[in-house]
Amino acid sequence: MADAPARIPEGESYIGRSIVRPQAARLLAGRGQFTDDLHLPRMLHAAFLRCPHAHARVVSLDARAAASLAGVVRVIAGDEMASVCAGWVGTLAHFQGMKSARQHPLARGRATWQGEPVAAVVAESRALAEDGVARLAVEWAPLPAVTDAERALAPETPVIHPELGDNLAFSLELESGDPDGAFAGADHVYRDTFWMGRHTGVTLEPRAILADFDPTERRLTVYHSFQAPNMMQDILARHLALPEENVRVICKDVGGSFGIKVHIYPDEMATCALAVLLGRPVKFVADRLESFQSDIHARDHRVTAEVAVRRDGTILGMRVDDLTGIGPYSVYPRTSAVEGNQTVRLTPGVYRFRNYAARLRVVFQNKTPMCQYRAVGHPVAFAVMEGMVDRVARELGLDPVEVRRRNYVTAEMYPYTSQTGYFFERLSHEECLDRLLALASYRALCAERDALRARGVYRGLGLCAFIELTTPGPAFYGVGGARISSQDGCTLKLEPSGAVTCTTGVTEQGQGTDAMLAQVVATAVGVPIERVRVLTGDTLVSPYGGGTWASRGAGIGGEAALQSGKALKANILRVAGAMLQCEPDDLDLRRGKVVDAASGEVRFDLAELGRVAYFRPDTLPKDFQAELTVTRHYVPRHQGFAFTNGIQLSHVEVDVATGFVRLLGHWVVEDCGRIINPRLVDEQLRGAIVQGIGAALFEHCVYDDAGQLLTGTMADYLVPMAAEMPDIVVGHVETPTAFAEGGFKGAGEAGTAGAPGAVLNAVNDALAPLGARVTRQPITPEVVLRALGTLA
Repeated sequence: MADAPARIPEGESYIGRSIVRPQAARLLAGRGQFTDDLHLPRMLHAAFLRCPHAHARVVSLDARAAASLAGVVRVIAGDEMASVCAGWVGTLAHFQGMKSARQHPLARGRATWQGEPVAAVVAESRALAEDGVARLAVEWAPLPAVTDAERALAPETPVIHPELGDNLAFSLELESGDPDGAFAGADHVYRDTFWMGRHTGVTLEPRAILADFDPTERRLTVYHSFQAPNMMQDILARHLALPEENVRVICKDVGGSFGIKVHIYPDEMATCALAVLLGRPVKFVADRLESFQSDIHARDHRVTAEVAVRRDGTILGMRVDDLTGIGPYSVYPRTSAVEGNQTVRLTPGVYRFRNYAARLRVVFQNKTPMCQYRAVGHPVAFAVMEGMVDRVARELGLDPVEVRRRNYVTAEMYPYTSQTGYFFERLSHEECLDRLLALASYRALCAERDALRARGVYRGLGLCAFIELTTPGPAFYGVGGARISSQDGCTLKLEPSGAVTCTTGVTEQGQGTDAMLAQVVATAVGVPIERVRVLTGDTLVSPYGGGTWASRGAGIGGEAALQSGKALKANILRVAGAMLQCEPDDLDLRRGKVVDAASGEVRFDLAELGRVAYFRPDTLPKDFQAELTVTRHYVPRHQGFAFTNGIQLSHVEVDVATGFVRLLGHWVVEDCGRIINPRLVDEQLRGAIVQGIGAALFEHCVYDDAGQLLTGTMADYLVPMAAEMPDIVVGHVETPTAFAEGGFKGAGEAGTAGAPGAVLNAVNDALAPLGARVTRQPITPEVVLRALGTLA
């Protein structure tokens, strides 16, 4: 280029810079292409008859009136559907003793939660399909509903799936050290029971799927609002008896996921089966009521915890008993046992006491299936652990900050293996705590709190230290038999124009994966970021991968992109060396131009290299072959997970007359390793904190005793709104992992992991002068008033 500088210095990097997401302008302009935006020729729409009872037998189903409606193409029920789509069982082999019943796209003779799909109507429009559903004549025989996890295992409680023998899906007992000895030798023992209510994802874009089957080639193309396209490709192929290579899953723009879009849903499998059955495109988009009834729910734990301590606040040991309800099925293929398993394994992770015992029981209920949602198990674990730490400090009259310092796993103890077997390469609890206290002016806030209490204003401060499990390796699912990729690939292609096209197995759901990968690729190759285009979410063209979940995009996808970028750069320089008849090591690639490595003098730009390599290879040596498309894969092999850590502080004011909790401020200091894009990490943390605050104060899937969902609309189910949120101040410590060249870890779930515990502790700090304490979330005004004794 005529205006190009003659010399370009080395050392420029996009990693660590707050680059604006390249997708932002397109999405803000309304040019996003979500699944419901797609319309295919001859497309049909599916609507589902859902069971109105928590548990009921289908005595009869008369579809004649529905089938006769003009525009209705097909009505199908469970037995016929089962002949097209095989059922599934959501268990993992390494969870010994785990069980679940076989689940089908449409219930066969008996429905086990309110909202379970029982029949499907396919019509020319969604409205006609819904009209058809309204004309289905069904005779139900309601059955006893198991709604209370506490009573699910009682001998007199009905068994939801008689073939399983009882309602226990999975149980686990952990023990390390000598818990009994620790409790026997303790100065004090404190015990609490915590309840974590059910909540759900509430994505802006609901679940949506469009399946298009070509019977002439037996090829199925599925457009899906989803997080893991290769996982869906595999499952559709196996359950619809299609060759895997004949199934293509495309995830275009996805409007939020948070883990709810990484599971197999009966209505989505039914939609794909209907497309195969009819040989026409079929679309299903969940409306908001269906979302509340059928999107996976999260949490639903009752945890009893005991800690044994010395009088100076040193924790000697801990016992935890977690009971969690998962609905009538373990959700396929990841299982609903992972939530509880991570809860009991993560609980003691920040602290160094060695004596730990935990029991986990996962039970079936007649409620919407519960499974993995943002920060699986983390917020439960740390609300319990940090709640007990604050209880210890308060009972002993100690500073909660000092109690934490006294018990942390400290810098000189790394590498460190936790009480439950988790390996921590290097975490930074002390640095994060110090940074947080300074960032929030913690001591000044304490002084203000104390002064206001004298005037009858009840403010509280709550800390919550946490760890976050990111970048999961093969031990997470593969060993259990789930065909979920733990590796990811990145393919880079140098276009003749000098631009770089990147395709990857990780996916974009609005979090900025494309920006993050573009920064890594542009840095590794040596091109302007504007010349890098990232494409995700198409199983036909993307390298095989696991998608985006468990904060794996940067740790796995980012490392694959880094290695692929280095390989492409090396190949480009070999071509340049052949063109210039010099050694590739004497050259470099900077800002999209081949330069002399020592002087930075520009020799030519990539467009010229592309022209020669693609169109005039006759000018290169006869034994030289240019390779300008490369693929590299990465799987974390050196540790099971790349753990991150951090700490949060919440500042609240409690109106003791109404029980209303007002958020005044929230701070987080987090260590996710080497940061690729500070802006994206900050906003990931803020968004995740808001979700954690939602769980702590607002969001709750409420059922009556008969298993009827009472919160099926946005008028009933409260989500945090902007006006209710405090300023969220974010700080960082960076401890890159040494097991991957990029040093990247994940950051997507840290905010949700710590926020509920911080809010819980802040509320209890505010209530402490009144002798009240809450251990139930969401902390509604009713919960506060009951703790104060205002309500019986």
